[in-house]
Amino acid sequence: MREPIVVVGSGLAGYTLAREFRKLDKETALTLITRDDGAFYSKPMLSNAFTTGKSPDQLAVFPAQEMAAQLQADLYTHTTLTALHPQRHAIEVQDARGRPREIIYSRLVLAVGADPVRVTVAGDGGDSLISINDLDDYRRFRIALNDAQQIAILGAGLVGCEFANDLCTAHKVVHVIDPGHGPLARFLPAAGQMLLRDALAKAGVNWHLGSMLAAVHHHGKKLKLVLKKADDSGEQRELEVDLVLSAVGLRPRLHVAEAAGLQVNRGIVTDRLLGTSAADVYALGDCAEVAGHSLYFVQPIMNAARALAKTLAGTSTPVVYPAMPVTVKTPAYPVSVLPPPPNWPGEWQVETQGDGVRATFTDPNGWMRGFALTGAATAEKNALVKKIPGLIE
Repeated sequence: MREPIVVVGSGLAGYTLAREFRKLDKETALTLITRDDGAFYSKPMLSNAFTTGKSPDQLAVFPAQEMAAQLQADLYTHTTLTALHPQRHAIEVQDARGRPREIIYSRLVLAVGADPVRVTVAGDGGDSLISINDLDDYRRFRIALNDAQQIAILGAGLVGCEFANDLCTAHKVVHVIDPGHGPLARFLPAAGQMLLRDALAKAGVNWHLGSMLAAVHHHGKKLKLVLKKADDSGEQRELEVDLVLSAVGLRPRLHVAEAAGLQVNRGIVTDRLLGTSAADVYALGDCAEVAGHSLYFVQPIMNAARALAKTLAGTSTPVVYPAMPVTVKTPAYPVSVLPPPPNWPGEWQVETQGDGVRATFTDPNGWMRGFALTGAATAEKNALVKKIPGLIE
């Protein structure tokens, strides 16, 4: 009997791949390895669970046992990948009790995801910062929220803005701290940033822009934050809160792949077939750098998982990335963005239209390569997507 296909990771990437593969191949043995409890849930829904009225248990659509049955797979929960031996087609894993196991694979898919970037600050409360990267993290966060009213969020990017809007829905007092001058600075022109800032402020967000967290101190049952100006002017002020949520970015989990000699860069480097530098080893999702692209969004993961499922089922299928817009989950103010490829030559054209901004990015040949739409301008999203070439075709 041939050794199984082994998928490490039970997030959106791992489970989507397994489901798509089972549509094409009902017979090949399939093994899934996961660090958590193996429940299937939609990670993007963590940042707007209050708005959608979902509890942590309601977000978990299927428990591990049901997923294993649906996929006709062996599923190892609370099991961590510790080493990879490509020459032997073997991995080493460790269960929750620290017991080791070696698993031989025919083909291996690394869908191990990414870890939140940890913020290092002075003070005795630095370890109190919370990051949310999976459903277990979110369960702990919701429990902590029961006794918390004043919430600080580090980072005004996608995740920070979505959680800020969602926590306002839950009637929490929200403070957002970011060294930049506006929210979603990576995606929006200045005019769009200001409109989003004002809309979220109206919803209840208190902005601390141009500021960085210098220290966190325990102050009774609360946390005292020391904020300093990002321009190093020396100006400091204090803010007292009950809870601090860190949303400053993700770092792909590369250590096992790197230790095994796989090529890594911003992620585990793959070609368009999702193949790594090691034979019969593939990478998928937040841990992967696919043909030079690292994209931490839902649609690229779905496209890559479907393509890889076909490849594993016997039909080599290069991944295709069409134009893929991102809708930001901020009901207080609609935002839709499609960033141009990194370092792509071109210029932004920005128009303000009533309560919204319409910004388009055009390359020197006249091709539209990206857009940023806010407010009423988001109604143009579908029409503009049709004008933009795919990222990988």
